[in-house]
Amino acid sequence: MTEVPTRPVPQPGLLGIAPYTAGKGSGGGANIVTKLSANENPLGPSPATIDAVKTAADTLALYPDQHHGGLREAIAEVHGLEADRIVCGAGSDELIALLCQAYCGPGMQVVHNEHGFAMYPISARAAGAEPVAAPEQDRTADVDAMLGSVEETTAMVFLANPNNPTGTMLPEVDVLRLAQGLPEHVLLVLDGAYAEYIEGFDGHARLVDRFANVVMTRTFSKIYGLGGLRVGWCYAPPEIVNVLQRVRGPFNVSAAGLAGAEAAVRDQEWVARCRAENTFWRAWMTTELRALGLKVDQSQANFILPRFGDAFQAAAAEQRLSNQGIIVRPVGSYGLSECLRISIGDEVACRRVIAVLQAFLEEAA
Repeated sequence: MTEVPTRPVPQPGLLGIAPYTAGKGSGGGANIVTKLSANENPLGPSPATIDAVKTAADTLALYPDQHHGGLREAIAEVHGLEADRIVCGAGSDELIALLCQAYCGPGMQVVHNEHGFAMYPISARAAGAEPVAAPEQDRTADVDAMLGSVEETTAMVFLANPNNPTGTMLPEVDVLRLAQGLPEHVLLVLDGAYAEYIEGFDGHARLVDRFANVVMTRTFSKIYGLGGLRVGWCYAPPEIVNVLQRVRGPFNVSAAGLAGAEAAVRDQEWVARCRAENTFWRAWMTTELRALGLKVDQSQANFILPRFGDAFQAAAAEQRLSNQGIIVRPVGSYGLSECLRISIGDEVACRRVIAVLQAFLEEAA
């Protein structure tokens, strides 16, 4: 006789998920706090985007467009894509979760690179699947290792390019080799959250056009400065779009989110300005950190990942920065305990980081 539970019981494996931890937004030790822990755009959204969101406030009593027509058309126009192959979501996080919900389940595996975005294993486990981390080479995804991790039960492979939290990037030829090497039933999800920081990069949209099992996800949370509105989108083959449109909520993106994102994607002059600022200060920070004796990979995103002598020095550096009101991201949960992920801020923020770390390292010498 089956024993009846005495309380509601969640699906197997859910309580084993370590909840996602966002970058800290505050810290003690200073009156002025500079947040460099969440890869946010220091310039914020464009003025046109802010105006669009303010206008949308007049219609908050109405449900938003469940088909996201205006936003999908704007994205398609700007990026040269087919609007009916675009699906919008409450951030790309929701789309990642929906893909796992739709294509993964118990007895299946989801492959991601060793230092891949934390939401990949979380979403896999939430769908009942088992995440598998493929080893990297020098904090960069390894195509051979990822292909070697694929088994008969593999349903999905995730790759962020550029990658979070390392900032490293695989060239297109390697991503093509990954797509070509996967069995036809395995879905390859290419996460382009930081694609806009590389001028002329399409986030591998061409691979979506070429393969029936490749999806590209994007977000408005990074270069567009809309992290607070939670808007993302994906570009996918028609069959996958059909599935996602069936499982997503009918009003999953707010009216303010739709209006703001549409204005943001049409304001490519603002995007170019933000990209140029990020490129300049990322290069400056990289040079200065290396001059201090820290090892830094070449990042293609809006953050850098300096490596300290060991986990203890990294923790001490993080504490020193926090005491000075500078909040950065420890990444021990990613297996990188000797590193700190530092978002690229404005000029004042970047110079403050270098000054504090220089004093810290000189004292430790």
